Amino acid sequence: MAKRDYYEVLGVSKDAGKDEIKKAYRKMAIKYHPDKNPGDHTAEEKFKEAAEAYEVISDDNKRARYDQFGHAGMNGGSGGGGFGGGGMTMDDIFSQFGDIFGGHFGGFGGFGGSRGSSRRVNKGSDLRVKVKLTLQEIANGVEKKIKVNKYVNCKVCSGTGAANGSAYSTCSTCRGSGYVTRVTNTLLGQMQTTASCPTCNGDGKMITDKCTSCSGEGVVRDAEVITIKIPAGVAEGMQMSVSGKGNAARRGGVNGDLLVLIEEEKHPELIRDGNDLIYNLYISFPEATIGAPVEIPTVDGKVKIKIEPGTQPGKVLRLRGKGLPDVNGYGKGDLLVSINVWVPKNLTKEERVIIEKLGKSDSFTPAPDSNDKNFFERMRGFFD
Repeated sequence: MAKRDYYEVLGVSKDAGKDEIKKAYRKMAIKYHPDKNPGDHTAEEKFKEAAEAYEVISDDNKRARYDQFGHAGMNGGSGGGGFGGGGMTMDDIFSQFGDIFGGHFGGFGGFGGSRGSSRRVNKGSDLRVKVKLTLQEIANGVEKKIKVNKYVNCKVCSGTGAANGSAYSTCSTCRGSGYVTRVTNTLLGQMQTTASCPTCNGDGKMITDKCTSCSGEGVVRDAEVITIKIPAGVAEGMQMSVSGKGNAARRGGVNGDLLVLIEEEKHPELIRDGNDLIYNLYISFPEATIGAPVEIPTVDGKVKIKIEPGTQPGKVLRLRGKGLPDVNGYGKGDLLVSINVWVPKNLTKEERVIIEKLGKSDSFTPAPDSNDKNFFERMRGFFD
């Protein structure tokens, strides 16, 4: 099933500001919150859909990619890309957007339940890699396997940061909440602020015995081979997002994303112009005059075309459907063959005599009569 337009999901225009987008998302989130609609699978899906839309168009970089490339610009990887690629859970939504739900408790004036835990959920950082593609790979789509050095969950402690069998103790500073509240006196009266607990770094708990492999962080530096599915029609500078394939979060939490920047290798003969391809074909004067079969390159190999007799320099031949596919699936571009007639710079005496003879012929005056049926036969005689 095709995804709905993100702006349509939130009910905002494409030029909507961040405040308007945030307000629209909060309205949708309250309406379809799982605690308000228990057992309603449709409401839960709409809740996730709204979160996916907000995650993209509230971020300037992701919004720019989406506006340019649509949903294809947000996808990548075998597990799906972007926020809604299947790698995010309900807990991920609450951990990332809990502040929008009315404070760090994540509730809506009574909603939230166990999801309203004030303890901070760690978020791994995003990674950015560059992938070079040939024109043929762009034309057909490709699956790439890349090796990425990043933070991964510690295998010894399974990412918990605690040694085997070690227990956790509730942080005495925040009493397990992960946050501390301070009250300060100002000219306007008392002001209350809430911040992450400095003792447990927002975890709400302390490790009794830290894992020696990761020093209690739950993550270690390692390499991972990641498979990325790149759709056909991508372009230079396009950025794709592979959900959950960035750095692992310390002591569990939500992994960051892998951002894949597309780089395009130049083709030795073909020039890209959007979804169209351009090929500059050089033919000889005799070929332009009497016609000839020629071979030209395409992204899928060589093809033969016929140069018609009397072809003029600057003429463009269009081979429909021989260009690149649109990244959003709107058909394919064309291959444009631009005709250039090669004029020799150095002539032998015999060749000069022939050219001078041709120049005196009435047939070589500008715009020859197209009805002159004997013209091309006479020309063949000059080149035999």
